[in-house]
Amino acid sequence: MGKLTIGCFSSLVGSLSLDFSIKLAEAAVAKGHTVDYWMSGNATMLSKKGQKAFKDYSHLAKPVQTLLATGKFNITACEACAAARGYHKEDTMEGVKSFSMDWYLASTFEADRVLHIGGD
Repeated sequence: MGKLTIGCFSSLVGSLSLDFSIKLAEAAVAKGHTVDYWMSGNATMLSKKGQKAFKDYSHLAKPVQTLLATGKFNITACEACAAARGYHKEDTMEGVKSFSMDWYLASTFEADRVLHIGGD
């Protein structure tokens, strides 16, 4: 199977980029692919631990934890974007990494396919 790198560059309220990209990652992992997932901008909110699920409201922490448990999913937040939003290492969900943009660029060079989602 191959390696897919997904870069999610989610904008402000109303963007479905984050939800779509996690569903895409789930489908790729279910087919046996490895996924490197990069969060930048407002997508870094997914790295925050202590998220609470509400009825009829997007909650992606559980799908991300399920993906991490497969061993075929790596998720990384832009450290500058997260820090700018007040998320630091101690605020980060277990299994989520934090690096600079060079991690994403290196992953794209190693990937069989790259999807850059969002940026609007």
